[in-house]
Formats: sequence, C-alpha cells, structure tokens
Amino acid sequence: MTRSIADTPAWQALTRHAATLRPKHLRDLFAEDRERFARFSLETDGLLFDYSKQRIDAQTIALLADLATEADVRGWIARMFAGDAVNGSEGRAALHTALRSSAASLVTPAGEDVMPAVRDSRQRMRDFCDAVRSGRLRGYSGEPIRAVVNIGIGGSDLGPRMATAALAAFAHPALRIHYVSNLDAADLAPVLENLDPRSTLFIVASKTFTTLETLANAKSARDWLLTASGDAADAAMAQQFAAVTANAGEALRFGVAPGKLFEFRDWVGGRFSLWSPVGLPLALAIGMDGFEQMLAGAERMDRHFRDAPTERNLPLLMALLGIWNIDFLGAWNLSISPYTQSLRWLPEYLQQLDMESNGKSRRPDGTPVGVHTAPVVWGGAGSNTQHAYFQLLHQGGWLIPSDFIACAASDYPLAGHHEKLLANCLAQAEALAFGSDNGDPLRACPGNQPSSTLLLPRLTPFTLGQLVAAYEHKVCAQAAIWGINPFDQWGVELGKQLAARLLPAIESGAAVATDPSTAGLAAWLRRHRSPA
Repeated sequence: MTRSIADTPAWQALTRHAATLRPKHLRDLFAEDRERFARFSLETDGLLFDYSKQRIDAQTIALLADLATEADVRGWIARMFAGDAVNGSEGRAALHTALRSSAASLVTPAGEDVMPAVRDSRQRMRDFCDAVRSGRLRGYSGEPIRAVVNIGIGGSDLGPRMATAALAAFAHPALRIHYVSNLDAADLAPVLENLDPRSTLFIVASKTFTTLETLANAKSARDWLLTASGDAADAAMAQQFAAVTANAGEALRFGVAPGKLFEFRDWVGGRFSLWSPVGLPLALAIGMDGFEQMLAGAERMDRHFRDAPTERNLPLLMALLGIWNIDFLGAWNLSISPYTQSLRWLPEYLQQLDMESNGKSRRPDGTPVGVHTAPVVWGGAGSNTQHAYFQLLHQGGWLIPSDFIACAASDYPLAGHHEKLLANCLAQAEALAFGSDNGDPLRACPGNQPSSTLLLPRLTPFTLGQLVAAYEHKVCAQAAIWGINPFDQWGVELGKQLAARLLPAIESGAAVATDPSTAGLAAWLRRHRSPA
C-alpha cells in the first residue's frame, strides 16, 4: 500500500503554511510586494501566465515545488512521455503526446515504435480533407460535400466541437461543420431538417463503436441518408459515411467503407483524443495545414512541460496552484472565463477533461486518496458571464478561484469592440482580487478571490494547441500528485450498464430488478409516453 500524499512532510508543511497565510488579503500581499507581477508571472513561447492574484507568497511556491518533488512528478512525466503504462487500471500507455510529436521515432518500453502509425494517420487525414475541401469527394448524386455532421459524445465530441468553434475564423467558407452528441432526438432532428442529403458527410466517432448514444444517432442518420438516396443507397453509404474508432470491426459491420475508416490506438484516451483522427471534423474545417499547426503548438507546450523547472513550468504551476486552492484554502470550485466568444465551448471541454479525469476518491490500489481532488469546473464566455454568475463571485460568500483567458488581438476585428472586452476582463480580475468598501455594507465587495490570467497574442491553431495542452498537463500533474489515475472513468461505465438494464422497462414495461424509486419513475414514464 502506497503512502497517501497527505501523510508526507511536504503536505504537512503546506498545511502549516496555509494556516499563517489564509488570513491575509490579496490587498496585503500586493502592498508587501510591489514586484508581485514580475515574481509571479511567466511567459513561454508567446503565452503569458499571470498568477500574481493567487493567494500565495514566495514560500508557498517553494513548498509547492517540494510537494511536486515528494510526489515524483518529474518521474511520472518521464514515464508518460516514454510510453509506460501510466494508465495502470487498464494496463495501457497514455501517449496523446505522441499524436502531436514531430519526432522521427518513439519506441515504447514494449519495443513498439508508434510514430510510423501516427504519421500514416496524419497523411490519411490529409488526403481525405483535401478530397472533401476541394470538392473531389462527392455525394451519391455528384454534389460536392457542403456539410459535415460529427456524431460522437464526450471526448469524441467536446474536443473537436470546442476547437472548431474556437478556430471558426480559419474555416473553409463553404463547408459547415455540425456536432450531434445528445441521445435526445432534439439534437439530431433539427440538424437533419436543414441539410441536403446529397451533400452531407457523416463522421461517426466512437472509440469502442458501441456507445449507446452515438450508435443511436448514427443509425438514425444512416436511415435518413439511405431513405433519401433510394436506388443510390450503396453509393451514399460508401461515399458519405466515415468512422473514427479503435474498433474497426464494428465500424465495418455498421457499413462504413474501409477507405473511410480512421483508426486510432487504445492508448489514446477519449478526453485526450483531439489530436488523433477524432479531430477530423476540425481538420476538415480549417484544413490539415491548420490542424498540424495546432499539433505544433501542443508539442511546443509538451516540451516546455517536460523540460522547464517547476517554478517556471506553466502547466505544473497551474496544477500546484489548483491543489493549493482546493486542499489548503478549501476552494472546491473553478470558474473558467474565456474573454473570447470563440472559446465559448472551452468551459464544457474542461469540465470533462478535469472532472472525468480526476473526479475520484480512490487510488489505483483501492485505498482512499485522503484529500479532495478535482474541483467543480464551470464557466462561460466573458463578458456574458458578468451579467450571469459574477454577482455570486463578488458577494456570494464562496471562495471560488477563476481562470481568465484573453487574446491581445481579436480573431474578428470590429472597431471599438476588443478594447472594451479586454478592459472588462482585466477589471473583473482586479475587482475579484481587491474588492471595494465605500462604507455601504450592501454594496461592499470583499474581494480576496484568487485568479490566474492566461493571455494569448491571438487565437490561432498554434496558440489553441498550446492552451489545450497546458490544461491537459495541468490535470495529469495533479493526478500524479494526488496518486490517482486520470485515464479511467469507472463511474461513467456504471451509468452505461444501468441504462442498458433499464431500457426494457422504458420500452415495453418489462419488469427489471431495480429500486422502488426507479421502478416507480419508469412506470410513470411508460404510462405517459406518447405513441411514437
């Protein structure tokens, strides 16, 4: 049985330090150190990370660095990059970093060089994207493809959906990308109503190709296309359905043509799969050159994460500051506030990345972690959020750290807009940190809400790759310190199993073994369902 991180001298030193620092206000910390911004910010490859508004001092950072050493984070990072089976519960490597690597070879401890397959996958994606974007790939009646519908859920949806919206300024002007994930027909049906079956391409993205939601939507989309194509149904299926999966056999049985099958390996975790063929709809939108620029940005962050010292390591500092806030200051929420409408899907993407990866209270050996792990992640695009939930941040009495993200230049220049947006971003971070007290207790804002700010020169494929990789590494570094496996998700699997068991009760009223509450709810739904 391994020792809990909470039992280590480094953790206990941080506990004592937190008791002395917790009463201090950010106003006091800035008054004591006018060089806080220079001391507690860093820039790497054009990305600026300011954490001076976190409730820390120099000793905090030194003690957090000791914690990283105690947990052997460096060793864990080296093992992940080398292809060791860091996903211990499933006996797999986690080599999402190889997907964006430019290295000639990467030989795993098992003796496999993974890079030839990675390069082959990229080339197949390029050939396919060029065929669609140029109009060479056509629908069953000879029409060029004008719409792409990605059908997936979780990691097969949130990553490419987020990135496609983020990089819309770089997208093909005549190609529309749609995402369908929810099992509710209200997701798929309105999309199909506005599409032409002669010019629509479907991508079914599922690692296992057995996911209930994805297969239900895919079958309905297949029926729609085959009904519309009539006598040309075989051609429609061959030309207008593609699959992204680690289970080629199931995709072929579904009817996907071998030439439109894009495989990835089981060492690609779903929520870390944007860089794989799961990113195919994004590559179709921005072109394979743009997709590879995003890979290059992520690889640049990979190198920084692997090589930079702890005190100057952006993702590792994000991880350590998060642990400080969660476990030593008692802040169990994290607000994500991108001040760019293009990153409006980033909070939802980070919800899965963070909470599905680290929302665990047991270590791989089954013993309790003994401390709090993943925060509750939520947020939205500024400045909309200022008129929604920021009131709670300012006066609600909860300690809720925030990540602010902004770009120096807009991806959609419109005179007078971006300067106002940036002013609002900086103003909110300032107001949360320092608050106000004009003598009126009703209007007083206590401040002392910690935040970090990430500034990008502009939102491009390269900088998006940097940003997403930074958050990936933050999550993995936290998992290494807490001693949990960020690459499994047994809670998700339980829900899938129960849904499959309950389906007969909903469909036909069959008796199933369940609790009285669930049985009562199923019976009520069965009585009140409208005829199909």
